[in-house]
Amino acid sequence: MPTTHHSAAAERHLQAAHAHEAAAASHHQNDHLGAHEASKRAMEFTREAHEHSERVMKESVEVGERKE
Repeated sequence: MPTTHHSAAAERHLQAAHAHEAAAASHHQNDHLGAHEASKRAMEFTREAHEHSERVMKESVEVGERKE
C-alpha cells in the first residue's frame, strides 16, 4: 500500500493525541465541559483512525491474494 494510506491513519492518530492534550488542559483549568468535548473529539479521531487502518489492511490482503 502506498504510504499515503498509512499517513492518513497516522494523521488521525495525531489529531486524537492533540485532542487528548486539549482535554487535559481544559480539565486542568476546571473547564470540565470543554474537557468532555475534547475527549469526544479524541474518541472520534481514534475511531476514524482505526476504521481507516482496517480498510488499508483489508485492501492490502486483497491485493496480496490477487498476486498469488
